[in-house]
Amino acid sequence: MNILTIDFETYYDREFSLSKMTTEEYIRDDRFEVIGVAAALNNSTPEWFSGTHKEVADWLAKFDWPNLFVLAHNMQFDGAILSWQFGIKPKGWLDTLCMARAKHGVDAGGSLKALAERYELGVKGNEVVSALGKRRVDFSAEELGRYSDYCINDVRLTYDLFNHLGMGFPARELRVIDLTLRMFIEPTLELNLPLLESHLESVKEKKAALLAAAEADRESLMSNDKFAELLTNLGVEPPKKISARTGKEAWAFAKTDEQFKELLSHPDPRIQTLVGARLGTKTTLEETRTQRFIDIALRGALPVPIKYYAAHTGRWGGDDKINLQNLPRESKLKSAILAPKGYVMIDCDSSQIEARTVAWLAGQNDLLDAFEKGEDVYKIMASTIYNKSVDDVTKGERFVGKTTILGAGYGMGAAKFQMQLKTFGVDVELEECKRVIDVYRSTYPSIPALWRQGQRCIEAIVTNKACQFGAVDAVLFDPRECGFLLPSGLWQRYEGLRKVTDADGKEQYEYHTRKGVTKIYGGKVVENICQAVARCVIAEQMIRLSKKYRVVLTVHDAIACIAPEAEAEEAQAYVEECMRWRPAWAATLPLNCESGVGKSYGDC
Repeated sequence: MNILTIDFETYYDREFSLSKMTTEEYIRDDRFEVIGVAAALNNSTPEWFSGTHKEVADWLAKFDWPNLFVLAHNMQFDGAILSWQFGIKPKGWLDTLCMARAKHGVDAGGSLKALAERYELGVKGNEVVSALGKRRVDFSAEELGRYSDYCINDVRLTYDLFNHLGMGFPARELRVIDLTLRMFIEPTLELNLPLLESHLESVKEKKAALLAAAEADRESLMSNDKFAELLTNLGVEPPKKISARTGKEAWAFAKTDEQFKELLSHPDPRIQTLVGARLGTKTTLEETRTQRFIDIALRGALPVPIKYYAAHTGRWGGDDKINLQNLPRESKLKSAILAPKGYVMIDCDSSQIEARTVAWLAGQNDLLDAFEKGEDVYKIMASTIYNKSVDDVTKGERFVGKTTILGAGYGMGAAKFQMQLKTFGVDVELEECKRVIDVYRSTYPSIPALWRQGQRCIEAIVTNKACQFGAVDAVLFDPRECGFLLPSGLWQRYEGLRKVTDADGKEQYEYHTRKGVTKIYGGKVVENICQAVARCVIAEQMIRLSKKYRVVLTVHDAIACIAPEAEAEEAQAYVEECMRWRPAWAATLPLNCESGVGKSYGDC
């Protein structure tokens, strides 16, 4: 492939910068200005150019974009400039930041500076610091010369980094990176501005009522125990921590407690409001996100900011402060996301893919066969739990069976199972929950056996011993690599894994992440691997689907695309065919899906 490595230097000041603004609003702002750009074709010497917007556009026009793969470090930024400011759409998008996250894990330093040091490629300069508040015309010839050297050096470092990261990097994953970047860089979805404005007013009114109710009982808000009770009554397990002062377990309700702050993004507005009131926050996630949608709608189409390899499992994540990964099912924001004129959206969700994957990895063949035959596994589970025929299972009993199948595959205990049921408004005694969990484990014994294999793998990393994981060859364990080789060809590692002894004298294992120390055990290993394998499946299906229709969004185990209205029925059938297709490495993994079609994302 012919690769053009590119790097833009742009105007910024103390208020107008990516530290204060999202990528979308920064690049689309009237204050935006390109100071200069450097580019190099393959291994050639990079060229620098600085001029007016038109002069830069003319300079860029000399490249054969339809036949080029464009490379940058953080292509979401440089690619958006090429696309939104200059109307350029190359053959493909490449990004060393995405590649580094996949190859070294999301916790590795991802800056060009850090990666250049890691690979001993050279030193990234700091000339950009001197450009604060300077328009292009404010630079002297000498200053612009130093800036060009800085930019040219970044292009060289990026190209060299690509060559290092590219050794052994799966070609399919480069395609996944390209598809992910296109969702943002080449936006097609539109936003319903009147609906958003109406929704914002409604959210503010509801928030005011909820906040008034919360503040009416200030004692409950400010008392740790009573506030914990409020959260529990709404189906949320209150976060805890070890107090630095006492060394004992305490409620994690401080502004600095990450688990607590995450509740500001809870899908239940009641939880958002309670936590916001406790922290003194005056807005909810739905309110701020709706306002962001309105602002984007006033600027143009909706760039979909999806972060490639955002999680340890390789799954995508939200980005640019509008996280589309956690839109509530009935949110008006989904209804405000529209297919372009003449098109429909098709959203297709892979059915029970984690439950299917855990059965497949464990070799739990009876459950696997039930999935393969399209049987109602929820009713089958309920019939075993309640010792009655499948035909006699009630709707409520089936729900318990469903929650068991979807939730118990990773070693969940009775207390957590009880809380999960309560979240959905189902109250079950703790002893009964324990019985249900025991029934699941005895009915499908290969799954608990897989948890034990996961635990042995964790121990084997520390002791550097060989260990078998799973009943299929799709996932390979290697203690020398501190983890598992996934079907994608990428590794899921547990860097810095160590055995520790807790305050009660119990031995456990932990590894380091960007959020601190994370505990790891057999059931959690299985959860990580199942989610990673599910992600590998979705990625390959996305590539297959994209050959015919434009992929515009992926959320967890679902893919959304657009298709011409005239072929909506044909397109939906093709999408479902793709989402039921099995990669060669997963030929015995039964897959199924559900899809919807509509003019808006909310209609699907």
